[in-house]
Amino acid sequence: MGSYQLQVTIDKDSGFCFGVIYAIDMAEDILEEDGYLYCLGDIVHNDEEVERLKARGLRIIDHQELKNLHNEKVLIRAHGEAPDTYRTALENNITLIDASCPVVLKLQNRIKTSFDAKEKILIFGKHGHAEVIGLQGQTNNEALVFQDIAELDNIELPQNITLYSQTTKSMEKFYQVKEELTARGYELNANDTICRQVSNRDKDLPAFAKNFNKIVFVSGVKSSNGKVLFEVCRKHNPNTYFISSTSELQQSMFAPGDKVGIAGATSTPMWLMEEVKAELERY
Repeated sequence: MGSYQLQVTIDKDSGFCFGVIYAIDMAEDILEEDGYLYCLGDIVHNDEEVERLKARGLRIIDHQELKNLHNEKVLIRAHGEAPDTYRTALENNITLIDASCPVVLKLQNRIKTSFDAKEKILIFGKHGHAEVIGLQGQTNNEALVFQDIAELDNIELPQNITLYSQTTKSMEKFYQVKEELTARGYELNANDTICRQVSNRDKDLPAFAKNFNKIVFVSGVKSSNGKVLFEVCRKHNPNTYFISSTSELQQSMFAPGDKVGIAGATSTPMWLMEEVKAELERY
């Protein structure tokens, strides 16, 4: 070991977006005070960070468990929730600590307004994703969710459509979808509702990725935004590796003297990227 002398740099724009920082700060404050806190779903799509907070007393519950919980505090994470969740909380005397990201809340409101105006709504997003479930909930689950344009091929769509996007989708793919639907002759009201913190990363990452021999992209496997950003890195630097923890690193991935860039999703904690850097510097 020690002969590789890798030059390792962490992308300064990587790491938690403000929505995640906000949710985790809130959770930590309450854990400090109460010693435990319920959280509806994984607080962030990163297992390492979830484990860190669980050790401090965070208790992850699902919607079924929420129904059986009474007189407790429950954190709503950055992804937001459907109206049902708020109703359940009211019935069960649950205090909601609402850390929904403001970008997601604004989108929920816009979708609800469209739905109330009887518009036909399409949501470009990942099936079953927490944010998407919350968005669909604004439409009484009537909005049509698709993650790939091919899903719309054999569906009778109305002539007039309002299109929204999950906030962490790829900007490039959203505009491809928009063009395709317009080309198919629909009257389309397309709303680019992708978070700017995410889309700016789309823009800045290519320049970062090109600077290095190898890129190590650190992200949880459940992170939608991680998948998008990993693909951006790989497109601009084919020598990009996806890892979720330091245990997945292997010396054989690198050559002596490699310049290595470390990047991550908006759900990747900086401490984890620091750990990866320390590990690489041991080679």
